[in-house]
Amino acid sequence: MNQELEAQDKPDKDARMWGMICHLMGLSGYVIPFGNIIGPLIIWAIKKDEYPFVDDQGKEAMNFQLTLTIVFLACFPLLFILIGVPLMLALGIYALVAIVIAAIKANDGIRYRYPYSIKFLK
Repeated sequence: MNQELEAQDKPDKDARMWGMICHLMGLSGYVIPFGNIIGPLIIWAIKKDEYPFVDDQGKEAMNFQLTLTIVFLACFPLLFILIGVPLMLALGIYALVAIVIAAIKANDGIRYRYPYSIKFLK
């Protein structure tokens, strides 16, 4: 019986794919300035009305990317006292790992929540 309930609650294949893409678009920030915000925002804006799962995961991806951007900008002045370099490196590695984990969970149909993320969008 629990398997039947899980099957009913699990989003369909397309919703899971778009939820995963919302998270993975955060990686575009490594190539395009502010791409980590623009990418998930575009996917979320286009698909949020079509899939409730994408609406939820798109908000979560946006909240995480906005939090990362704020923390990155706060680390920038610390570059002048050399502590900013290891902080930014650690932030980049943390973001990469967290995004990959979130994408895998979203592809499995799990509503993932990033740790240490400010909830700008609810």
